[in-house]
Amino acid sequence: MATYENLLVEQSGAVLTVTVNREKALNALNKQTLGELRAAFTAAQADPTVRGVLVTGAGPKAFVAGADIRELKENTPLSAKHIARVGQELFSFIERLGKPVIAAINGFCLGGGLELASACTFRTASKNALLGLPEVKLGVIPGYGGTQRLPRLVGIGRATELILTGEPIGADEAHRIGLVNHVFEPAELLPKTRAILDKILERGPVAVRFALEVCYRGMDMPLDEGLNAESNLFGLLCTTSDMREGMAAFLEKRPAQFKGE
Repeated sequence: MATYENLLVEQSGAVLTVTVNREKALNALNKQTLGELRAAFTAAQADPTVRGVLVTGAGPKAFVAGADIRELKENTPLSAKHIARVGQELFSFIERLGKPVIAAINGFCLGGGLELASACTFRTASKNALLGLPEVKLGVIPGYGGTQRLPRLVGIGRATELILTGEPIGADEAHRIGLVNHVFEPAELLPKTRAILDKILERGPVAVRFALEVCYRGMDMPLDEGLNAESNLFGLLCTTSDMREGMAAFLEKRPAQFKGE
């Protein structure tokens, strides 16, 4: 497994844990870290032994506190657009990885951190988490997809309030508006998030991949087209040995032994 300067990457069973590891900088996303995240997720997508990814931040203070302001303040209009596209393309890649990716949010999750978390399949948070998009306080706007993903996750009214005020919200409010799925005590964040991911990985691997695919594709389709895509993949799954095993296991009242075929 590759080694990284700003990430800790560890595989346990079928789960890859990717930890942004710039604790002294509150795990801020600089150019190098963005590049390392792209490399780590590219490797995760290609590795058949990795079936799910858990993303978190090093230390108790931050998931990711944002982009690296020291780098951003040096941008020209052209370089700013370029780095925004780099971040957008990375987070779109994570979103469409084809494998479940869960963000376990500890502490500050601001700016680029919330944009990273928003690109994950879903999010959990510790009770000390603080989530927000404060870019307008710096005279800019979210540039890594925040203006597009947050409205899709929580609705346009709540998203624009968060974006236009730049004020963060706590974990309980994030849970109330549907931005995070679960809130845990800090010590329980990683083990309980891992338990959720493990439960997903007990399901049929091909079915999980197809479900992710059609959910995301359907977001960009009219309803009738999305329903057609769903029925096509439903039919295709009926050709798999996983489907036959899953049905047989249900009827025989035993755990299914899926092979991803």
